[in-house]
Amino acid sequence: MDKTKLDRLSELTRISRERELTDAEKDERQTLRNEYRQSVIGNLTNQLEHMTIIEPDGTKIKVSDLKNEKEGK
Repeated sequence: MDKTKLDRLSELTRISRERELTDAEKDERQTLRNEYRQSVIGNLTNQLEHMTIIEPDGTKIKVSDLKNEKEGK
């Protein structure tokens, strides 16, 4: 999500504290919130899939390999 959309989301939130949002503003804010959530979920998923687990015996397991193994079953 780019900075202009984040700024707009912040602006709508700030406005909502001062006055009631119009229906169009409420819809826009909800759309921006959903896009923000999807962005955060996507970033977190990407980070997790690129992590490596190091077992106590020193072996390394990629989380993406665990995910692929689980999906294959």
